[in-house]
Amino acid sequence: MKTYGVIMAGGGGTRFWPLSTKAEPKQFLNLSGKDILVNETIDRQHDLMDQKDIFIVTNETQAKMMKERTAGRIAADHILAEPAARNTAACIGYAAMEILHKYGDGVMCIFAADAYIRDEAEYTRVMKEAVRAVEETDALVTIGIHPTFPSTGYGYIRSVEEAGEVWRKVEEFVEKPDLETAKSYLASGSYAWNSGMFVWKASTILHYFEELLPDVYACLKQIGAALGTEKEQEVLHEVYPTIPKISVDYGIMERAKGVLMLEGDFGWNDVGSWDTLDAVRTRDAAGNISSGDTLLLDAKNCVVYGGKKLIAAVGVENLVIVEGRDSILVCPVDQAQRVKEVVETLEKEGRTERL
Repeated sequence: MKTYGVIMAGGGGTRFWPLSTKAEPKQFLNLSGKDILVNETIDRQHDLMDQKDIFIVTNETQAKMMKERTAGRIAADHILAEPAARNTAACIGYAAMEILHKYGDGVMCIFAADAYIRDEAEYTRVMKEAVRAVEETDALVTIGIHPTFPSTGYGYIRSVEEAGEVWRKVEEFVEKPDLETAKSYLASGSYAWNSGMFVWKASTILHYFEELLPDVYACLKQIGAALGTEKEQEVLHEVYPTIPKISVDYGIMERAKGVLMLEGDFGWNDVGSWDTLDAVRTRDAAGNISSGDTLLLDAKNCVVYGGKKLIAAVGVENLVIVEGRDSILVCPVDQAQRVKEVVETLEKEGRTERL
C-alpha cells in the first residue's frame, strides 16, 4: 500500500511572536538558518515517500503563501485550505477524505510542519517500522519520543512491550505533568513524550471517526461526497466551519483500543518557543544564540534575534530579545512561554495590527 504524508501547517506559532505573525506564521520562519520549517519537514521525508505524495493542510488565509513557499516541492492541488480552524481532528479527517477520493486508500503519516529532528536517518528507520506496523496490524500507530529529561512541557504516553515486536501497546495518554511526576515517569522507563506524529490507513482513521466522533464524521462525509465536483468549494465552505472543534488526540487516540507506539530516539524537538531555539541553533562560548545584526558585550545565556536594526546587548544575562516587523520582545528566558499571553492580550485590546 502506498504511503502518503500529511503535514499540518495551519497554526500561528504565537510563542514565536513577534517574528511569527498572522502574515508570516511560524511554519514560514527560517529558525535553523537552512530553510523555512515547512520545507525542512517536506525534505525530511525523501526516503519515506515521494514528494508528489505529500499533502499540506493549512489555513485558507495562508494557502497562497504556502503554494508560493513550497513551489517545486508540493503540487498545488495537494495543498488543502481549511475555511476555518477546527483543530486537528477536522484537519486529519479532511486529508483522509482527500486521499480516499484521489487514490482509494493509503497509509497516512501525520506530522506537524514545525518540529525539528536531528538524526534524520534514525527518524526514517522508525517511520518505516511504523508504516510496516500499520500494514500488518491495521492499527492506529503513534510515535513516542524517548525522554531525555523530566519535561513538564510535553504530554506522555504510557506503553508496554509486545513480545517479539518492535512496537509497544499503548496503555494511556497523560497530560503534561508536574516536575515530580515527570521524574517518576522518566525513572519508570514506561513513558515516552507524545510527539503528535501518527501513522494509519486513511480508511482506518475514518472508521474511528465514524465510531467515536460521529458528528465530525457526518461533516467529513458531506465534504468527501463533494470532492472533485463543481460544488466542492461551496460544500467545503458551508460544512467545514460547522465541524466540532476537537483534537485527534482527545477525540480518537485516547479512546481507541489497540493503539500501538514506536519509540523514537532521533533528536526530536517541537521548537515551541524562544527558549527552545538551541535545538536548531548553536550557542556561542557565552551561551548566547544570535541571528541577524547583533552586538553582544558581556552578555550571557541570551537569545537575540535581529531584523533590519542592530541589536546591542551589554552586560545582560538570560534574556530573549527579538526584533519583529514592527514590534520588539524583551523577556527573561524562563518567561518565554508567556509570549503567548502577549498575543492574547493584544487580541483582547483589538491591536491586531501588531499580530
